[in-house]
Order: sequence, then C-alpha cells, then structure tokens
Amino acid sequence: MSSDTKNKAFNKDGRRSGKGSDKSRPHDSAPAKPGFAARAAATKILAAVIDRKTPLDGMLDAEGGNPAYKALGESDRALVRAILNSALRHLPRIEATISSLLDSPLPEGARALHHVLVVGATQMLYLDVPDHSAVDLAVEQANRDPRNRRFAKLVNAILRRIGREKQDILEKVAGVPAMPAWFLSRLETAYGVAAALKISETQLEPAAIDLTVKSDAEGWAKRLNGVVLPTGGVRLAAFEGSIPSLEGFDKGEWWVQDAAASIPAKLFGSLAGKRVVDLCAAPGGKTAQLILAGAKVTALDQSANRLKRLSGNLARLGFEAETVGADMSKYQPDELFDAALLDAPCSSTGTTRRHPDVLWTKGPEDIAKLAALQERLLRHALTLVKPGGIVVFSNCSLDPEEGEDLVARLLADSDNVERVPIAASDWPGLEAAISPLGAFRTTPDMLPLTDGFASGLDGFYAVMLRRVR
Repeated sequence: MSSDTKNKAFNKDGRRSGKGSDKSRPHDSAPAKPGFAARAAATKILAAVIDRKTPLDGMLDAEGGNPAYKALGESDRALVRAILNSALRHLPRIEATISSLLDSPLPEGARALHHVLVVGATQMLYLDVPDHSAVDLAVEQANRDPRNRRFAKLVNAILRRIGREKQDILEKVAGVPAMPAWFLSRLETAYGVAAALKISETQLEPAAIDLTVKSDAEGWAKRLNGVVLPTGGVRLAAFEGSIPSLEGFDKGEWWVQDAAASIPAKLFGSLAGKRVVDLCAAPGGKTAQLILAGAKVTALDQSANRLKRLSGNLARLGFEAETVGADMSKYQPDELFDAALLDAPCSSTGTTRRHPDVLWTKGPEDIAKLAALQERLLRHALTLVKPGGIVVFSNCSLDPEEGEDLVARLLADSDNVERVPIAASDWPGLEAAISPLGAFRTTPDMLPLTDGFASGLDGFYAVMLRRVR
C-alpha cells in the first residue's frame, strides 16, 4: 500500500462527524459539518482535473488557486492535497471498486456523483481517515447537491460496503494497472509489458526529496540523515518539517532537485572557462549546476516571473548568471556559445510520482504537439553553439516520441550533428539507465534503495549532441 496511507495527520478531520446516514434530506441551509468544506473542495478540484483537464498545481496555489481551496485552513488544505494525490494515483483501482459495487452504471451526466464517490472511497482505501467520517460527509455532499440528492442512499450503501470489505477490495484491485489505458499501452510498446506494469506500480509512491549539494555529499548526508546517490546528490529520509528549516538551506549549501533532473547538466563535465546557455532555464536548478561546474552562464526563459524566481534561487545559493527574457525559438546571441542545455517543455509523464494529475490532463495529442515543439527548439539550439559545441537535450517524459524518436529523426536528416555517446562505465549504479546508443533513459522503477530510503527517481531522457561545423 502506498506510503500516503500512513498519514495520521488526517485522523481528526472527521471529528464529531457522527455515523453515516441513509436519510436523504435537503439541508442546504443547515451549518456544514466539520470537514465538509475540505471534501467539497477536493471533489470540485478532482472534477476540474478529470473532466476539464486542468493542471493540479495551479488549483492548489496558495495565492491564485481554486477559491474553495484557498478558503480552507492549512490542515484542511493538507487533507485536500492528500485526497487528490491519492485519488489520482489510484484512480483506475478506485473506479474499478466503485463499478464492481454498482448493480448498473451511474446515469449519464452523473459525473458530480462519480467524483463524490471517488473522494469518499479514496479516504477509506488509501488514507487514515475514519470510515464513518468519509461516509457521513460524502452523504452530506450528496444531500446538499440537488443533482445528487436522490442518490444519497446509494452513496451511503456503496461507501459502507467499501468499509466492510476494505481488505478484500484492495486485494482484488491490486492487479488493476494504476494508469490510464492510453498511456499504459504506450509504455508497453516502448518498454514491454512487464516493465510498463513495474513503472505503473512504482509511480504509486510519492517522490523522495533529493538535494544537489555544492560539495561534500557524504558530509551533508550525515548531517541531514540522508544517503549519497549515484548521481552525487543526497536523498533525505522521510522527515516532518519544512525544507527551509534544514541545516544549510539559508547558507545556500544545497538545493532541492530530483536525482534524474540533476543528470543532464552533469553530462558536460567540467565547464571551466566556457560560455554556456541554459535554455528554458527556470527555476534554476540546472543553471546552478552549470555555474558550479565553472561555466559562465546565460540563463534564458520566456517568462519574466519564472526568471525572477530563478534569480531569487541563485541569490540564495550565492551564484550569478546573466538572465535573458526571450522566446528561445527566436533567440539569437551576439556570440555563439561553447555549449547549450535544453531541458525542453514536455508532457512531464516521468514526474507522476510528484504530479499524479499529468496522466489525466494529457493525452496522445499533447505528446505529439510537444514532440514537434521540442524538435523545433532542439534544431534551433544547435545553431546557438560554435562548431564542435555540445548541446545536451533532455526532458522528463517517458514517451520515446519526445526523446529517442525525435533525436533519431534529427540525426537521420542532418549531416551537421552527431551523437556523443554516454559511457555506462562513467555512471556506476546507473548503468541500466544508459541505452545501447549512449543516451540516458531513467524510469521511475530504477534506483532501488534500502534502509528506510525511498527508491525510484523521475523518468528522464538526456542525450549529448555535437555540432559538427
């Protein structure tokens, strides 16, 4: 069972909620029960993700997010985040559970009812919320919605049965792949059935917290109760508290960066005395790596707000870079660079451990559009470096259409670009991530760890290309 089932912080949210009721009664004007607003917000946001393909991060933003979410206190916001993350990670299994307990499918147009059931079932199957609270508040939601009021008894019956049969249900749905069919099919084609199912299972676990350190990884691992990774970074053990409260944060000794995301910038090796452009640079983790490697960096991003965030992050670390606000596809420097890093906009399907909404807000058509954009950007990036200059192209997609296929097409029709193979021997502990052609391909099921440290890393693709002339 996912580690998000162990979060005891949410036990209190059903306080004084009483027993589930099978009485369908209109009580719109009665005061809402404690915990109701959090469940209602979770249901609204889940509907926006699933039905309207709205990204989750924006709706959970403390300033510009969903109004129902912003109106909550911090403990209720934490509960909403837990419900949504768990629901989206386990959605195929939750929906299979609900379907198996219905005598007939829900009526057409009953999407609001569907989401109420999903939110209730998520709490009962995957969070430590008392069953009676989840049932009672789901029935309350049904009763307060004129569209669902007549289904209040059904909500009560379905969720009570989930409570009675919880363990049997979890065992029965354990074999249901925890990904939408369209994406699982693409993974099976790319990696094989067994590997695709392993990736699907791995993404059920929330992502670990990884740090890129300026120096002395072993020392920081000891200070912060972490472990040194094959990438040279540090993975933290589970902890309660905030990242800024940790030793070394204020002094800029490290920054948070997933292990896989730290790989592309490391491919350059030493950059002492070289001019490097970081294209699509914000929020700045890779920019900081390039500076740490000795480069004089130009950090480019189209968004002024993102560049502002990048500058703030670099200031904390004590680093400086030239920042340029520009559309990368139109950018023309006064002087060509020695190297370029293009971590391109992508479908982000390799980051579902931390962004479980991705597979529900994206589709095959999005991958095709993003792959076409990436190819245009990569071809332009190769014009920004001197003859002999290196371009590292990367993204956090698991789909070969945005990685291997794109690069193969570029190399096939261009005589001015060549691949620079990455040697597996240079990456002890990550040899399995180096493809036969010498590119990096990480998947979430890689990097197994023990001794209480979470395994896995984001799915990433990275390749080194050289401009020939």
